[in-house]
Amino acid sequence: MTDTAMDREFEQLTAKIARERGFACASYKEKCLRRRIAVRMRARGVHTYPDYAGVLDTDAHEYDLLLDALTINVTKLFRNWETFRAIESICVPALWSLPDPALRIWSAGCASGEEAHSLAILMHRYVSDGGESSRLGRVTVIGTDIDRASLEAARRGAYVEAAFADTPAVLRERYFSPTAPHVVHDEVRRLVRFEHRDLLSESPPMPELHLIACRNVLIYFDRDTQEALFQKFHDALAPGGFLVLGKVETLFGPARGRFQAVEPRERIFRRQ
Repeated sequence: MTDTAMDREFEQLTAKIARERGFACASYKEKCLRRRIAVRMRARGVHTYPDYAGVLDTDAHEYDLLLDALTINVTKLFRNWETFRAIESICVPALWSLPDPALRIWSAGCASGEEAHSLAILMHRYVSDGGESSRLGRVTVIGTDIDRASLEAARRGAYVEAAFADTPAVLRERYFSPTAPHVVHDEVRRLVRFEHRDLLSESPPMPELHLIACRNVLIYFDRDTQEALFQKFHDALAPGGFLVLGKVETLFGPARGRFQAVEPRERIFRRQ
């Protein structure tokens, strides 16, 4: 079969996935899609895109497995601790100094909740260490993801040993149960809620957000989609709100003029 014919079959398959499950294949980098679809094809023992389309037609559960493979769910608590240390020293004090009656934080593409819980812990530690725990009622951290299974895991808030590879011992001992699986304490869980939300096609979970963390998600989208998301984040943030990206991500295009780099090394930006 020619490469052109295979490309056409791939396009037909991704159009089918988008049509039947609403997954925006066209917004993802093609190389990433091909690699992840190939994983499922090997698992099912098929070698062509039409054959895999046939599997999807006859086995509804395969769609769940495919969408799980297509979404990005690799994360850890306090992943890249140096970034969270910068958030703690720069963003958290700035947020708590705001006069706003509510502080709204969005973990976009939260997977199984590690990032959302990590952000909530930083917010909790700042005021509780100062003897002002009563102020925690102002905080809402919302984690959103397209993967429903990951969201269910996030709501349980129970993590295996590997999830703590980047977590300082003092935070682990203070905020998680000592025995496996390690469950985040209720004082943190009360600050966090999780919602199913498509980052590409749906609006942000709340207006006037004060911090958006979307780390190691944008790299899987094409440039036009990334630019559209930068605009969405800008519009969702309150003036002076923070945007935190992944280490291999950065702003480009018109977004450069809409955000100020606060800590470029850790990809922390502030809405102009």
